[in-house]
Amino acid sequence: MDEEQQNEPIIAQRQDESDPVSPPQADTESPLADGPVSDQPTIEEEDEPLITDGMNWFVLRVASNKEDSVRRTLLRKIQIENFEKLVNRILVPTEKIKTIKGGKQRVQLKKLYPGYVFVEMRLEDDGRIPQDVFFLIKETSGVGDFIGTAGRPTPMKMPEIEKMHDASKEPEEEPTVKMEFKKGDNIKIKEGPFENMEGTVDELLPDQGKVRVIATIFGRSTPVELEYWLIEKSDE
Repeated sequence: MDEEQQNEPIIAQRQDESDPVSPPQADTESPLADGPVSDQPTIEEEDEPLITDGMNWFVLRVASNKEDSVRRTLLRKIQIENFEKLVNRILVPTEKIKTIKGGKQRVQLKKLYPGYVFVEMRLEDDGRIPQDVFFLIKETSGVGDFIGTAGRPTPMKMPEIEKMHDASKEPEEEPTVKMEFKKGDNIKIKEGPFENMEGTVDELLPDQGKVRVIATIFGRSTPVELEYWLIEKSDE
């Protein structure tokens, strides 16, 4: 069934205010299944529950790089329509990432689950989204579908909610450089005086943004400390 055919019954149901509407069928893959600059609030207050009574968390698929704009638009619409009792928190979890390049440090916010927005809302007794809420969400630019089965959104499981909750907390410690390397990795030097030389990762120095590499220089194995962005994993 193509998209135009799917929309026909939805339009008809919209004219009948008595029936709730469910979203089109979406896959069941959650962005939290594999483990892993926003102005959003975080779930960080001690008295803030993981789940608001009578509600649950759901995962909404959105267009790439539209996570924050979708969230802001939905919050504004919900407030205008007085739907706060049906839709509560909307989150785009982020983490702080520090980069060091040329000795200069920079801290950025990185989205933990690109392409997804987390929505806490109340469903009808039959598990469907209330019709007015459904159209409010679906008619927002950048919105796709809720993750679910049989055309209905699937509530997040408690371990997923806890993981998302922890990710949404503002980190207390100063972030360190996030590196994709580990000890023993074969690498190739991309730039600098040792360009195109190969070596092995000996130690990670995230606080300095550097990696100690054992490289063969003039026939001898020599430890060299390089900024992490100067190297890449070798194909071998």
